Amino acid sequence: MVKKTKYLKIDESKNLSEQLQEAADIIRNGGLVAFPTETVYGLGANALNAEAVKSIFAAKNRPADNPVIVHIANQNDLSRYAIEVPNIAKTLIHAFWPGPLTLVLRKSAEIPMEVTAGSETVTIRFPDHKIAQELIRLAGVPIAAPSANTSGRPSPTTAQHVLQDLDGKVDLIIDGGPTNVGVESTVLDITSQPPLLLRPGQVTFEELQAFLPDLQLLTQLTAEENVTVRSPGMKYKHYSPKSTVLLIHAHDRATFEKKVREVLSSEKHQLQKIGVLSLDELSEKFSPYQVSAKTPSKYAHILFDIFRNFEEQEVELILVQAVPATGVGRAVMDRLTRAADEEVWI
Repeated sequence: MVKKTKYLKIDESKNLSEQLQEAADIIRNGGLVAFPTETVYGLGANALNAEAVKSIFAAKNRPADNPVIVHIANQNDLSRYAIEVPNIAKTLIHAFWPGPLTLVLRKSAEIPMEVTAGSETVTIRFPDHKIAQELIRLAGVPIAAPSANTSGRPSPTTAQHVLQDLDGKVDLIIDGGPTNVGVESTVLDITSQPPLLLRPGQVTFEELQAFLPDLQLLTQLTAEENVTVRSPGMKYKHYSPKSTVLLIHAHDRATFEKKVREVLSSEKHQLQKIGVLSLDELSEKFSPYQVSAKTPSKYAHILFDIFRNFEEQEVELILVQAVPATGVGRAVMDRLTRAADEEVWI
């Protein structure tokens, strides 16, 4: 169903609550609103309204077995939507909320199964973004929200990215400027023993391990074996631009550059428009479509935006440098391996 999508550009000089009132009304009444968080833009609906949540899946063309995260704006609400909240959850909340950490907990009866994809667990977080917080507060209900993009596409880090994918499919898009983090939240399952990091993000494995010494990483094999998926990002190809993505695992800058030269000189790729995304500053300009991130955090921040920018430039092949899978680099590599059409190790 094609909708007339409204667009709200937030004016920092005006009262935020007044600007968000219409969006809050839409959420409360079962509609869809795209809104910024500190991680990526989310596509929000009333988390207590099963039909509204179903409309998220329809708008995104999202598989029904892929759960969505519930966003709250007051950590005291956690006990209403989750049960059997362990003490370690309270410790983690004190350390990381509001912020990009999502916790997997036992769900309360108020949360419909449409939110959790049939699981008895629910993913919940308290976003560190004033627009998101005020929207949830004004709506008076928790907001279920995956990323505001077509399923499988690069996640949106600007309102323009949302428009590209969802114009005509949602009621309103709130433009609050670019997001700060650039990749989705860390998802931590504390219902399992040992606890499992289901999706890496800005809150790192190493930071969480300080509180959870027995913390383990979810492997891709484990993810494929799960019948009931507890977190978004555990299954399916994600974050993919229309361009072909070649992920190059190189030991250093020189090795990466050697592979780039090899690809550029090959007969197969000579006529292609090729983009290059690297961690390190490269020694030469290989392509007019070339970006260096310089740090893993910056890499995370720009990754999806660069993918979409390359798309707009009709880049056919993107050569991407792998990063060390530690700290925020673990989140970067999780996204890159899911987006890549091919990987090479050299």
